[in-house]
Amino acid sequence: MQHSHIVDSVTVANLRDLGGIALPDGSRTRPGLAFRSGQLDRLDPSGDPMFAALGIRTVIDLRTQQERSARPDRMPGGAHLLVADVLADTAGTGATAALAAAMGDPAAANRVLGNGRAERALTEDYRAFVTCASARQAYKHLITALAHKGGGPVLFHCTAGKDRTGWGASLVLMLLGADEATVRGEYLSVNAAVRAEFAPAIAEFVAAGGDPEIADAVLSVRPGYLAAALETMTDLWGDVESYARAGLGLKDETLDSLRERLAVTA
Repeated sequence: MQHSHIVDSVTVANLRDLGGIALPDGSRTRPGLAFRSGQLDRLDPSGDPMFAALGIRTVIDLRTQQERSARPDRMPGGAHLLVADVLADTAGTGATAALAAAMGDPAAANRVLGNGRAERALTEDYRAFVTCASARQAYKHLITALAHKGGGPVLFHCTAGKDRTGWGASLVLMLLGADEATVRGEYLSVNAAVRAEFAPAIAEFVAAGGDPEIADAVLSVRPGYLAAALETMTDLWGDVESYARAGLGLKDETLDSLRERLAVTA
């Protein structure tokens, strides 16, 4: 399998288990420990047996303070919440602001984000995922939590579970040794779920005169977005191992623990 397994949750959008992905050395990612999703503002464990069965013990929220205040997570019982705001240092610019503008004011979105500006805004956000201090701190927290022995299943998420979450999943897979095709496959695999989740909002936006290209740029994942992050990482640090150590400040023992915990011999 070259991408994550969809968990059929009825209250959490785009919920996926990163387990079962084949790695070049013949191993696979271990199921039941690393999960990714959209926001948890509608979570209802009592009415969502598929989610409840996961036994999530740590939730890592990659969203901004504004996003968290507007739609706070509903936490599963017994789970610990770790806030890791990827875009804290960007003062709310880029994709987060683009999403709000595109869905809330189509006329303004057309003026501000038309003519390819939405795609460029997303591309710049992906570069910021790699370079800005808050992003590097956030992804350090993510990798450390996933590497923690005995820590139980971890769920990390942003709003739609595609951009900040997508780069997080890409980092995890690269550190486990996944090749570029596998990383790209996982990254692009969420498109259908995201489009389905936001279909009503997209239809409303377009009906009100919004440019469909803006909605598509903001509410999809594109190969060029991931490529921008990978290019930035390579230009500044050379490879993912150097990025993890020098960029994120992760220690060798943490990276070793991540691999021991999340990779299993097939």
